[in-house]
Amino acid sequence: MTDLQASLMAIGGTIVVGVISYNKWQEYKAKKTVQRAFASEHDDVLMNPGAATDSGPETRHEPTLAPDNVTAPSPATEPAIAASAAVDSASAPAEAPVEAPVRQPQKELPVDELIDCAIALELGGPVRGEKILPKLQTLRHVGNKPVHFIGQREDGNWETVAHGALYYGLFAGVQLANRSSALNEIEYSELITRLRQIADDIEAELDVPDMGAVMASARSLHQFVAEYDAQLSVNIQAKGAPWAINTLLAALERQGFDLRPDGRLVMPDGDGGVLFSLSTNVSLAAETTTRLTLLLDVPRVTPSHDGFGAMIACARMLAARLDGVVVDDGNQPLTDAALAEIAEQVAAFYTHMEESNIPAGSVRATRLFS
Repeated sequence: MTDLQASLMAIGGTIVVGVISYNKWQEYKAKKTVQRAFASEHDDVLMNPGAATDSGPETRHEPTLAPDNVTAPSPATEPAIAASAAVDSASAPAEAPVEAPVRQPQKELPVDELIDCAIALELGGPVRGEKILPKLQTLRHVGNKPVHFIGQREDGNWETVAHGALYYGLFAGVQLANRSSALNEIEYSELITRLRQIADDIEAELDVPDMGAVMASARSLHQFVAEYDAQLSVNIQAKGAPWAINTLLAALERQGFDLRPDGRLVMPDGDGGVLFSLSTNVSLAAETTTRLTLLLDVPRVTPSHDGFGAMIACARMLAARLDGVVVDDGNQPLTDAALAEIAEQVAAFYTHMEESNIPAGSVRATRLFS
């Protein structure tokens, strides 16, 4: 080996060591940036959505998020189920004043006449749940629309068909629409064919609704879903150094975020649902990121949880701690005035959903917007 070759090898080795050292230093800086950001002990606004929003300007802006001229969808023309499931209130003795009884909320039924096509299976006589369940469980979906069954007890109340109960009436319900599509003729025909087989097996008569009426209800409901399918997002953009993913994820979990098996980070709403989600905008193999995105699925969050206010409070907290800036999808900073206007639009949106008998965050809404 000549002196020149030895010198070149030494220089090359020095360069490689330098590059590795530089990369390690950058990783160290990214990690320390996140650690310093979440090291302070001051109060977090993440878990206190009530303090989320700043008061907006006095001038009211005309909201544009909620659609105009959208009426509540008409339910399919089937016999009323919910009315027969009402619970009678107990009467109090007249001679002694007592506290008003606390009425238990009516149990949500999986067949809802506003969003399902309810189809009666007329039984020849009382049947036990365990006898018919194996047949009913063979039909759970047509296409991507769920199918459910409910039975009527001797007291007139309806419930999900279960073992050990005696049923005097039976309804099947197929969801008329979801985010992807309305129930179509092919799916409905498949449903009726399979229900006829089930009816034969359990010695019941099937009362088949008119296909044209069902398809009209399905299209109307899907139009409603399309009009109200709103998602709002805000972003936190790094001003300088990127953030280390592993350190960031650990810190976010300590702040209340849940890391789901599919890799999503979500903020729980305290009632088993999701308030909003967070994305790092990079692949699972990435070591750093310079942008976080918070996403609110508006119709799936109940207004009482103030999902928008909580999301904005979280975005501001993260921006302050991570030396970032809150921006829209076009990378433009979001001002307080702009956020106040959006908050007004969200409030109007929720009012419209309530008036349509599909309140945001309700079982109806979460089923439809899925």
